Amino acid sequence: MMDAVPARGCPQEDCYFRKGCNPLAETGRSKLQNQRAVLNQQILRAVRMRAGAENLLRATTNNKVREQVLLELSFVNSDLQILKEELEGLNISVEVYQNTEETFSIPLVPLGLKETKEVDFTLPLKDFILEHYSEDSSEYEDEIADLMDLRQACRTPSRDEAGIEMLMSYFLQLGFIENRFFPPTRHMGVLFTWYDSFTGVPVCQQNLLLEKASILFNIGALYTQIGTRCNRQTQTGLENAVDAFQRAAGVLNYLKETFTHTPSYDMSPAMLNVLVKMMLAQAQECAFEQLSLPGIRNEFFTLVKMTQEVAKVGEVYMMVNTAVTQEPVKENIPYSWSKLVQIKADHYRALAHYFLATILCDHEMQSSDDEDQQEKALSQLYDYVPEGVMILTILKDKVQRKQLGKAHLRKAIVYHEEALRVCGLCKKLRNIEVLLEVLTAAHKRSLLKYAQQETEDDFLSLIQAPDILPKTEHKVEMVPPQFSKLKVKDFFHRLGPLSVFSAKQRWTAPRTIRCHWETGELGFSLKGGSPVQIHCLDPACSAASAGLKEGDYIVSVGGVDCKWLGVNEVLEKFRSVGKQPIEFEVISCQDTTASMHSKSATYSVGMQKTYSLICLAMDENKTDQAKKAPLKLPFLSWGTKNRQKAASTLCLPSAVAGSSQVKKKLSPFTLLGFCNTPLKESISIPEDSQLHGSMATCVLGVKSSVHSNISNQ
Repeated sequence: MMDAVPARGCPQEDCYFRKGCNPLAETGRSKLQNQRAVLNQQILRAVRMRAGAENLLRATTNNKVREQVLLELSFVNSDLQILKEELEGLNISVEVYQNTEETFSIPLVPLGLKETKEVDFTLPLKDFILEHYSEDSSEYEDEIADLMDLRQACRTPSRDEAGIEMLMSYFLQLGFIENRFFPPTRHMGVLFTWYDSFTGVPVCQQNLLLEKASILFNIGALYTQIGTRCNRQTQTGLENAVDAFQRAAGVLNYLKETFTHTPSYDMSPAMLNVLVKMMLAQAQECAFEQLSLPGIRNEFFTLVKMTQEVAKVGEVYMMVNTAVTQEPVKENIPYSWSKLVQIKADHYRALAHYFLATILCDHEMQSSDDEDQQEKALSQLYDYVPEGVMILTILKDKVQRKQLGKAHLRKAIVYHEEALRVCGLCKKLRNIEVLLEVLTAAHKRSLLKYAQQETEDDFLSLIQAPDILPKTEHKVEMVPPQFSKLKVKDFFHRLGPLSVFSAKQRWTAPRTIRCHWETGELGFSLKGGSPVQIHCLDPACSAASAGLKEGDYIVSVGGVDCKWLGVNEVLEKFRSVGKQPIEFEVISCQDTTASMHSKSATYSVGMQKTYSLICLAMDENKTDQAKKAPLKLPFLSWGTKNRQKAASTLCLPSAVAGSSQVKKKLSPFTLLGFCNTPLKESISIPEDSQLHGSMATCVLGVKSSVHSNISNQ
């Protein structure tokens, strides 16, 4: 369980977030994650040693040194392979993630959570608040601490809906953080490090996109762990498992479509495509178990339905098996996962042939049976039938019916034996007792059924069993993540509306304007939402003389922050001062056309035992002459000699250079917009008048002869 922790930077009592699980808890899942973290560090050290050896090999010309370095490289590569196999062993430790209740089902495959290093936001965010927002950064220490606490909690989320909610809340919070503190023109100096879930190789970037993509991956991984934890001996548990795997597939597919250039093997498009198919296959498997949970009646039409349903499960696992054997996924996905997928494909296809053989061997057509319905039902199971074979004839002829049934039994036995053979080839799968028990029991049942049908003229039965056409009434589909249902408040809400106070905007430092009433007027009007903007400024008024400009934003009145106040509230602040001089602070927006440096990331494709540490190249501001011949900064990457030929370089999304402040699109987190319609007429308000209705849309008017005439009348 996770405890609720009040957010220190949130003024509301009901504002809180949840802590993660205790990382030192002696649970099976926490032990696995701790072992994963240790392996990640060992892989990192080995990768660094390999990089140093490769650099020395390229630099030296001494033959003796080259021979010694090549020998060291062979040892390092062997160590990396051993560490990779150990990490694969953790990935296939499916027993830890299964339901604790005793079950007789084939285990499901969960995804392990990506590990990360701690990140200290304190200095970068405080410096940015002081520099960019011109505010006292010490007043935002609680908000920064809340952000770091939430990220730390996300490293150990609980395996339930509360853990999913916490990861989603952090993902949405990153949207606010990106718009508040990560300008498109430069990096913030915050280095995010995440370890590959399959290879353990670290990926480092100063780009927040890596953080967001990794959190999305962990949301999908946590859904898979929730699905494997469900009790598959109950209808409710199976329903929850189907829902969890569909949601996992939806999140991983969203990650694949949204973050297409992630420099990590586990989040590459090819790997995510395989993972999506695997999660949908497991959802289809749970849907079949849901149908068969009450028991399968030995009845003609019931067996026809179950034959097509289980054939569908075998088909989807065949598709997954085809995908995992393709490059570059083949080199990175755990070997035991690919073998388990192959075993399930053979096992469920064998069950389909067994069910169909049971139909043919146990259900002879009676005079009271409807021939048309049985013929139609049986014909739907075949895409084609052997030449000279008629479905109705098979139903009526006892000999042909028995021969076709025995052909399906032989095919079922072949598939069962293949599944047992593949299971015996993988050491990890041989140690899963429940898997061997299920496969062995299904195999013995088919052998027993075949022995019951054996006769002396069996050698004359040469008919081949046709393939079974899969069909399902319970098709599973991806469920995309529904972030809109989760309400998250921006930790740095006090900085102001995101539509104005974002990292993309630039302003002058706050200026204090001191002015006084002149015949009941101040000489300017207000417009817009939050914050309000100066409009129709009289250049002869005292406020203009004090430095007020057209289009300035009012950020405080009388020392009270008013960035979130509308026109009515600011008018009240002005009127509350009375006849005393009014002091308020304003800022002026600056139109910047700073160019955006190119951001890129790489990940190796199709390179066995090749690891990369990815860092973003940062382009410094250069003169026009230097820009004529730009130098390409090298990536800090480790791999084989031909890594440049085998690696692909992909560009991350970047902002369009040279776009002006006005033409830039507003952030998706925009809360309030501006009213761009100018006020055609301003009305002077007497000191003792009340603000009502339409009068709230304008402020103290411009001092002019027209206003004087109106007030005199």
